[in-house]
Amino acid sequence: MNIAVREPKVEQATRLAVVDCDIHPNLRAGSDLKPYLASRWQHHLETYGGHIRQALSETLAYPRMTPDVARRDAWPPNGGPPGSDLDFMREQHLDANGVEYGVLVPLRTGAGSQRNVEYGAALASAMNDWQAAEWFAKEKRLRGSIMVTPEYPQAAVAEIERCAGNRGFVQVLLPPRTDEPSGRRRYWPVYEAAVAHNLPIGMHVGGVSGQPCTAGSGPASYYIEEHHSLVPAMQAVVVSMVLEGVFEQFPTLRVALIEGGFAWVPALSWRLDKHWKRLKDEVPHLNRLPSEYIREHFWFTTQPIDEPDRPQDLFDVMGWVGWDRLMFSTDYPHWDFDDPRYVFKARLEELARTKLLSGNAKALYGLE
Repeated sequence: MNIAVREPKVEQATRLAVVDCDIHPNLRAGSDLKPYLASRWQHHLETYGGHIRQALSETLAYPRMTPDVARRDAWPPNGGPPGSDLDFMREQHLDANGVEYGVLVPLRTGAGSQRNVEYGAALASAMNDWQAAEWFAKEKRLRGSIMVTPEYPQAAVAEIERCAGNRGFVQVLLPPRTDEPSGRRRYWPVYEAAVAHNLPIGMHVGGVSGQPCTAGSGPASYYIEEHHSLVPAMQAVVVSMVLEGVFEQFPTLRVALIEGGFAWVPALSWRLDKHWKRLKDEVPHLNRLPSEYIREHFWFTTQPIDEPDRPQDLFDVMGWVGWDRLMFSTDYPHWDFDDPRYVFKARLEELARTKLLSGNAKALYGLE
């Protein structure tokens, strides 16, 4: 997105104070994880590697014209991949764009989607220790996400228990594409542990369930199909969690949907409400309209944002979703990065802009 929120002449970050809810740190190489893995899993990593079952599962390699799905200028001078150099991240993003806090969302290793769930749990633990040691211990503006393996709930709960005492972690990170719909009871122990430690659940688009992204009609032919399917997967998360009664069971559970858009939220809510009024005897455990659960329990990041020709149409959608439920994100260092200096075609009221750029994320993640 490249539409201006401030005067075009504003180039310095001195007037900005943003909370970026989607920063992707990267390993320089797989060997970076060795210090954080037991010898058994070091051997497994070197000898067998991961086992993720799905066509186009390695979408971080696409599209080829933007290697590592990164901005062309995001490759550090030390030769590492984008997002792997903290000093370069400070210079190019944290300092330059006035980032007051940044939430790390690691994407590497596919820990949450490994078929070997014990190996996935080991990778998740290693990635969490790596975040703590190499990132937010060295940069006070950064916060981490507790990676867990949803298909191994016992290990996920244990990892939340292990990491929750470190205040550098501000959310539990789950993939939205799981082996079963996210509302199923097999995942409830993970939600219970998050609630017990007052941590929101963060779901960044992705995950590899082994099911076609086309919801049953076979694997996608093209990257663009796979890429687009990330958003319907987020809608499926909302529908499942609401209708399965997750929020009746856990009334204080909070869920942040990261990089999944939000323009679809009103239409989905209207349709769910319409059908609930006729079919609510099938789900007697729901005591309210589906839209009320959505409005109360879900937060959404801004990137990628839909851009209608009339900015007011977008603002109307944002108002329906709730100005207190939208959080700014850049997706640094990826190619569709959103620059905080150039966000909307028309000026926002100061209160709404403050909430969106920083206030809502501070409240959700306890960053005040």
